Amino acid sequence: MNHKYSPAGNQTRAEMKNPEAQQDVSVSQGIRMMFYMMKPNETSFQTLEEVPDYVKQATPFFISLMLLELVVSWIRKGKPPARLDDALTSISAGVLSRLPRLFSRSIELTSYIYIWENYRLISLPWDSPWTWYLTFLGVDFGYYWFHRMAHEVNIMWAGHQTHHSSEDYNLSTALRQSVLQIYTSWVFYLPLALFVPPSVFAIHLQFNLLFQFWIHTEVIDNLGPLELILNTPSHHRVHHGRNPYCIDKNYAGALIIWDRIFGTFEAENKKVVYGLTHPINTFDAFKVQFHHLVYIWTTFWATPGFFNKFSVIFKGPGWGPGKPRLGLSEEIPEVTGKEIPYSSSASHLLKIYAVLQFALMLAFYEDTFADKAALSQFTLLLRVCFIILTLTSIGFLLDQRPKAAAVEASRCLVFLALCRFGHLKPLIPSLSFVFEIFFSICIAFWGVRSMKQLAAGLSK
Repeated sequence: MNHKYSPAGNQTRAEMKNPEAQQDVSVSQGIRMMFYMMKPNETSFQTLEEVPDYVKQATPFFISLMLLELVVSWIRKGKPPARLDDALTSISAGVLSRLPRLFSRSIELTSYIYIWENYRLISLPWDSPWTWYLTFLGVDFGYYWFHRMAHEVNIMWAGHQTHHSSEDYNLSTALRQSVLQIYTSWVFYLPLALFVPPSVFAIHLQFNLLFQFWIHTEVIDNLGPLELILNTPSHHRVHHGRNPYCIDKNYAGALIIWDRIFGTFEAENKKVVYGLTHPINTFDAFKVQFHHLVYIWTTFWATPGFFNKFSVIFKGPGWGPGKPRLGLSEEIPEVTGKEIPYSSSASHLLKIYAVLQFALMLAFYEDTFADKAALSQFTLLLRVCFIILTLTSIGFLLDQRPKAAAVEASRCLVFLALCRFGHLKPLIPSLSFVFEIFFSICIAFWGVRSMKQLAAGLSK
């Protein structure tokens, strides 16, 4: 979905046939789409192919809001809203979660289209405001139940826990998304496919996600009467808390009314301590994504009895033999408010190096998405492998893992090889020689460091 567009009410027949002739979102529209304030006549499209990739177009607004949060936090608290190591890990998770989209359309849309084409009962008009607002409610209602089940079903929690693993709470935390989550969320939207056109569904699927970005912040306190209806930063801070009073509360996407109706609402009343009840203490991108799957696997085989094994997968994360479905609330670790988040012991110079390599990776990541139609599947695969290797290496460096130096030396060597064979290209061609010199120095430095570590290990 990499098409440009203009408001449907102003489209000519030629523009409808050629989405590439349409215009990008304006600054006004971009700001409003982040807060779910776009109008039906601006965002109604007859076909799915015409629906813009709003999430991709939101990138500059993500960055702008994060910079604004940084300034406000610095003015109010005298410190940034995020720690560098935690923010890098959150953005890394967001990068990983979107890589599968280089190869195929989202399973949420693929499954939805299948139901629509084969089993729909009626076809609501795609250009009706009533259809637009009904879909807004339907998608948000579906999200509430998906989100709730993602906390109450262990195998679904294995994906969703990634988002909760940050011990900070800021706009970068919103980007800490799971690779696995999308493979369970799609089920909860399928009833809409019986009557809502896919183009309308695709709009609200994106807007519901974008709305949830700005609520991940501590710089907004209370929004007064809006707290009764909308999901707000205050409500969502509770959801991200590991305090006992915060557990399994406030599942809302855009509207908090669902939590109020179904009894899962909790107001913010004590200092919220963020993160998982049992912190994982790592910046390793793969451990952040998949550690709970490993836990389920080991627990499954260690638990006796078929029904108990079944329960390990489909009951709550806190379940154990003899316990209620969601576990025992008294087993949730108490918090004092004085907990110290896990931080990297890497030097400031090493963190600067990590940021530099991360920024280069992001540039290649954006370039890959922009040029994916022109790239071969083999080149796409190699670029994805390089991005994953980069995220892994940065996590190892921040965690100060013993093999970090060897992995980073290998990564730099892979970069030069991909450039030499044309699978990667410097964004500024005139700097190709500078890139080669820089990465050659990196290979030598990390190679020597790796050999010293190996020699030190052998001498023990």
